[in-house]
Amino acid sequence: MSFFINNVSKINKYNMWNPVLLFFRNSKHTPRVVRFISSSNYLRNNVQEEKETHFGFTNVSAHEKSEKVYKVFADVAANYDLMNDAMSFGIHRMWKDIFIQRLGPTMGTHLLDMAGGTGDISFRFANYLKSVHNKSVSPLSQVTIADINENMLSVGKQRAKDLKLDKLEYCKINWAVANAENLQFDDDSFSAYTIAFGIRNVTNIEKALLEAYRVLKPGGRFMCLEFSHLENKTLQWLYDQYSFQVIPPMGQILAGSWKPYQYLVESIRKFPNQNEFKYMIEEAGFKMVTYENLSLGICSIHSGFKL
Repeated sequence: MSFFINNVSKINKYNMWNPVLLFFRNSKHTPRVVRFISSSNYLRNNVQEEKETHFGFTNVSAHEKSEKVYKVFADVAANYDLMNDAMSFGIHRMWKDIFIQRLGPTMGTHLLDMAGGTGDISFRFANYLKSVHNKSVSPLSQVTIADINENMLSVGKQRAKDLKLDKLEYCKINWAVANAENLQFDDDSFSAYTIAFGIRNVTNIEKALLEAYRVLKPGGRFMCLEFSHLENKTLQWLYDQYSFQVIPPMGQILAGSWKPYQYLVESIRKFPNQNEFKYMIEEAGFKMVTYENLSLGICSIHSGFKL
């Protein structure tokens, strides 16, 4: 009991109940205990709420950020893929291909693709499985495309129909309006969780990571693709000039909107660097946490396992 009290007293800055998970994590009863702890309404209601956060370079309340981010993606949904191509010169497609290759899904995988509204990651997941699909022995795979923004999901659903991916025999595609900080899915529901270029827009990243841990099955994998920080200062300076001087005007020209793309650039600069984010993933309970820089660190793939 004294060991339990000592460990509980080590409350860290990221959350109130992670020390309890740390105490039980190596126990043979871990899955049952962790499920009990993570689903406890008391503990959920007592995770420290973030009273003030940032929306780009502006300090706002947590509630205000949620509303502003929702509006940003509602406004850009129709032109989201076009702007991704324009801003990255199409390189984002290569990054996403590498991301799925690193995941290396097998038949029978049940993926939660969080903030995946337009379907870029999920459709790659389905196409990857097509190459390993064996009709005689392959179990059905599933992907749940979840996004807090209905506008983004609407774009994804239409794309799925256009690409004839909405009625695959080997992979079922589900759609869900969901908040990454408070998922409606049961504990231990998914064998993989992906989030691509979405986690920096979450109001409370720590809560989103805890939820990712909760809904993954033991042995499940968390993977995040996110813009990051270049290690070379000269290249970072050049990248900053491009980001702030070119991307917002490009948004105005191609999508008729400056402010959403100004926010997107600012949000990238406010996101933790690779090592800081690695630590946050570990604090949520994940093991074997690693990251891989792409394009010299313009973005990074972060990976961890629920063990």
